[in-house]
Amino acid sequence: MPNPMKHPQEGPMYYSIRHLTKFLYKTPVSESIMETRMHPRSDAQQRCLTFHLSVSPRCRVFSHRDHLSNHVHHFDIPGQHGQLVIVAESLVEMAIHDEIPQSLPDGSWDELDRLVHEGDFWEMLLPSEFAQFTPELEELGKHLDVRRKDDPLSALHKLNTQLCEYFDYKPKSTKADSPIEVALSTKAGVCQDFSHIMISLVRSKLEIPCRYVSGYLYHGDAHKDRSESSATHAWVEAFLPELGWIGFDPTNDLVAGDRHIRTAIGRDYSDVPPTHGIYRGRTKSELSVAVRVEPSEGTPFLDRELPVPEDWSVLVEKAQALPEQPPPMSRHAQQAQQQQSTDETPRR
Repeated sequence: MPNPMKHPQEGPMYYSIRHLTKFLYKTPVSESIMETRMHPRSDAQQRCLTFHLSVSPRCRVFSHRDHLSNHVHHFDIPGQHGQLVIVAESLVEMAIHDEIPQSLPDGSWDELDRLVHEGDFWEMLLPSEFAQFTPELEELGKHLDVRRKDDPLSALHKLNTQLCEYFDYKPKSTKADSPIEVALSTKAGVCQDFSHIMISLVRSKLEIPCRYVSGYLYHGDAHKDRSESSATHAWVEAFLPELGWIGFDPTNDLVAGDRHIRTAIGRDYSDVPPTHGIYRGRTKSELSVAVRVEPSEGTPFLDRELPVPEDWSVLVEKAQALPEQPPPMSRHAQQAQQQQSTDETPRR
């Protein structure tokens, strides 16, 4: 069973994160309203030291915290534009995580039930939009023999490994709004699908509070992660006696450690998408995302910015470049178009 990554130094780890999102519209839109969840959380395990969000076209950005203390930034671009580019940059300090044991002592199921009865966990125990208990999931639960046995932590370790082995990781095999039946039928998906399936099984079969985590994973040369290094990541957290909320990454068969950088938590993906918005106009949009997570030497001086890799600067510059405009119509073409418009005018 893989354990969280151990480091020889005693101090914390530092990561610089750069996250670029570009929406390219086939024809210009007249307004975009957007909210983002890209600001890393600060808690006992990690601390966001700096965060900067830039938007093109330029606009005023507002922020607030939702009911789960996730940072939410939102903005409105009322003018006509052919693309929207969002660049989030942050520096995060990660504490060295303690190694998680393989099991809990006898009586842990009873202790878990007592804590759940006395606490407020109903949101993370009931089905949610993408974490539904379906007949296909029932069959998978039987096949994997997911039930209360041994102790809660052992059951979660086993399920984490089983899901990693049962499903293939295939980028673009599902969409952001795909129900879990798609991954269940093809036995393939992405980190979002792995997380939703594990959440559904843990809530329904094990009756353990379980929540969705959106964030980033640092992919070092020494690690054999299946997930893509150029994309955001997702995993789950389950509540356990003595330990509290513990992260499990079924995509890579990992216990979430000091490489897992949390941006938001919720019932499932619908609560915490990195971007969520609408635009005014009848056109199609094309989404492209680039993510880079790199180790940093430490906290920057107040008057010094984090170094930006040259290729990342070029990537941002290209993303912010205005989309190519079609060449102006000739006078003859304009006259022909006007004549066609006149011919197609309905008669009264």
